[in-house]
Amino acid sequence: MANLLIVTDQTSDWQQYFPSEQVVNVAQYLDSEWQHNQRSVQVVNLCRDYSYMSSGYYCSLMAGARGHRVIPTVTAINDITQPLLISSGFLRLHRLPKDQDEIACKIYFGRTEQKGLEKLARRLFEQFMVPVIELKMTRNQHNWQIDSVQPFPFQDLEEQEENFFIESLEMFSNKVWRKPKQEKKYRYDIAMLVDDEEKMPPSDPSALKRFKRAAARLGMNLETISRDEISRLGEFDGLFIRATTNISNYTYRFAKTAEKLGLVVMDDSESIMKCTNKVFLTELLKNNKVPAPASVILKNFDPEWKSDLLSELTFPMVLKIPDGAFSRGVVKVRNEEELEKEAAALFEKSELILAQAFMPTDFDWRIGILNRQAIFGCKYMMSRGHWQIYQHHNSGRVSSGGFETLDLKQVPKNVVDVALKAANLIGNGLYGVDLKEIDGQVYVIEVNDNPSIDHHVEDAFLGDLLYDRIMTEFLRRIQMRGF
Repeated sequence: MANLLIVTDQTSDWQQYFPSEQVVNVAQYLDSEWQHNQRSVQVVNLCRDYSYMSSGYYCSLMAGARGHRVIPTVTAINDITQPLLISSGFLRLHRLPKDQDEIACKIYFGRTEQKGLEKLARRLFEQFMVPVIELKMTRNQHNWQIDSVQPFPFQDLEEQEENFFIESLEMFSNKVWRKPKQEKKYRYDIAMLVDDEEKMPPSDPSALKRFKRAAARLGMNLETISRDEISRLGEFDGLFIRATTNISNYTYRFAKTAEKLGLVVMDDSESIMKCTNKVFLTELLKNNKVPAPASVILKNFDPEWKSDLLSELTFPMVLKIPDGAFSRGVVKVRNEEELEKEAAALFEKSELILAQAFMPTDFDWRIGILNRQAIFGCKYMMSRGHWQIYQHHNSGRVSSGGFETLDLKQVPKNVVDVALKAANLIGNGLYGVDLKEIDGQVYVIEVNDNPSIDHHVEDAFLGDLLYDRIMTEFLRRIQMRGF
């Protein structure tokens, strides 16, 4: 559980708000003798000036050196002065007012009183993590543009703005001014992000319960959070993502935000980026000489894509959209007519798609890897009468084949070795490497950053030890960071 500490230029800056021992002035915080007795500290730096070498700048700098989680970080302070870091397509994600030509508003911990800009406010806060932001925008003909995004000193807020500011701060960290609950104390708190509405989540409810029990055995509290609770990340020491990841959805934003706050994150944003795009992964494996099915990257803007493809692969072949999951966005084509039809449909979703040689097998290997070590091995059988593990029916029903979970000693050594080589190109997180074994040769199909771990499936051999190993790795990483 993180302990909130508010740092201002002078404690008198806080006099109009509820008195709190959690407020100190920047001189006290920067004092080399200053020590905070609590083990995990979340610093909200509310100094007036964040400019380079100012006291506000040094507050964030020292917080980072002390292992405290701080907003804004020094990186955020530098980033917010660089407007080019805001994506040109950023505004297209939001519904902006049509009856105004100029907007000037403030964003308090991701909240704003400006109607219609609620989503934009959240995204800007997630990107920069600055307590109070002043946003200025103008509309040129039909397009809105951001003119400036700047930190705003809370000391200069008008009286009518102060209530919204303090309400936003309290929502950001609901530990403000509240007495700790009289309950079992845990050394660390980890947020487990899940999506209750997901039809094919990475872990079933039974597995999620076992993760929580494993964390508790290690003296940690593993608390489930939803996609609407990104503002709570400051309360935690780590983030465990158990919702299907994608660089274009909320899971990536959670990972990035948690990393900016200094949390241990599994899986991290870089792993999500590398694993969820099959085009990237194919190129990565090829350049590092990791065996994989013969593959061709198809470009929608290349008029010769079909002839180039047919010069390298023969029918049948498999087409894949870069960010598909659980066999979605993967189709088999048997002739040129099917190729043109299916490629056209996939090109509507992505400018690049992947074509691979069709390699039928009775099962795929899945090797689970954590911190560069294999932790489980499974065989996933193909769905009955189908060439994939998962079969998506027109009715919306999904069927899958059986499985066999083995002692890793029973898994062929070359399967484990190739899986480790592939996963090590991604990082040191939690991965599931899918492979095919044909005539003694092993081929990597993909590396999953968010592998399925279901009760009675992936844990069928190790049982609770599998959950213990994953939670122990969280504990090790948190302790290494000195939280």
